Amino acid sequence: MDGSLADSVGRVAAVNAPQREAHPAFSVAVSDGWALRASDIAGASSYSPVALTSAPVWVEAGDRLPEHCDCVLDADMTEQIGPIFQVLAEAVPGQGVRRAGDDIAAGRSIVVQGTRIRPLDQLVARVAGNNRLQVRSPRVCVIDVAATDGSTASSQFVLEFAESAGARTVGLQTKGRDAAAISALISKADCDLLVTVGGTGLGRGDAAIEALVTRGARLAHGLALQPGRTAAVGKIGSRPVIAAPGAPDQALSICLTLVQPALDLLTGRGPRHKVIRPLARKISSTVGMTEVVLLEQAGEAWMPIAAGQLSLDAMTRADAWMAVPGDSEGYAAGAPVGAFSLREI
Repeated sequence: MDGSLADSVGRVAAVNAPQREAHPAFSVAVSDGWALRASDIAGASSYSPVALTSAPVWVEAGDRLPEHCDCVLDADMTEQIGPIFQVLAEAVPGQGVRRAGDDIAAGRSIVVQGTRIRPLDQLVARVAGNNRLQVRSPRVCVIDVAATDGSTASSQFVLEFAESAGARTVGLQTKGRDAAAISALISKADCDLLVTVGGTGLGRGDAAIEALVTRGARLAHGLALQPGRTAAVGKIGSRPVIAAPGAPDQALSICLTLVQPALDLLTGRGPRHKVIRPLARKISSTVGMTEVVLLEQAGEAWMPIAAGQLSLDAMTRADAWMAVPGDSEGYAAGAPVGAFSLREI
């Protein structure tokens, strides 16, 4: 999509046309001073001033350099005696000058496809005269299945998580916890990714699953994932659907393992990179179950602080996370493991 610069920060860049022209398009002065030609003042010094045959041109920072000039000399490096100008220092070509194309060469793109647009990219785009950038910003609808205690913390987190990944979001809340109330909102969801939060139990509390099925969803319900065992993934037509449990630690786990990869695919984001460090102590895991582990940086090592069940305290302290695959019993102390940063969430 074509997005304005004001809304581009945090979005993921799509393919942007390369710059047609170099920036700057011509040589400009970097600072205030006298525009000169370096070869005309070669050897000049306070002991051996060079007299100019004509008065130099004064330029301000950002001014276009006069033709045949290739340097800018500070004001105190010249002196005027009557009509004659003397130069008290020599300069090299390019001194005090930004040459044509020094900032951005013609044919270069301002942002790289698949990367998140930063305020710095926004600054460069503005200076280069671009007021819009092509971004990939999928629409995400988060349906909050009304909790008995009225809490919306987990669904709000999912919304903010999706926004931080560069998505455009809309949040809806059901009027009840029954399948009919949830189904009514599903029918209104116009989005690229649908996420429900709450109502995914494996017994009486699985109204969200029932509602999705009535809407034609093809689901895998009950995942070998901890936290998040009662989650579901699937599609309604070609639209991906994720049903997340309502508990905070389970919502976090589903966002990290399911929502984030889905958004990375929809935005075309480049691969995320793991930080590899040795474990400060061992991680034990149940075979057959993928377990999310929260890690704290301890010097040059990763210290596991929660696995499978994630306390609120561990969630606030954690620097990174990893998933122990279902075919592993865990990792010994000192084993190098790769983890993803949590600090950007």
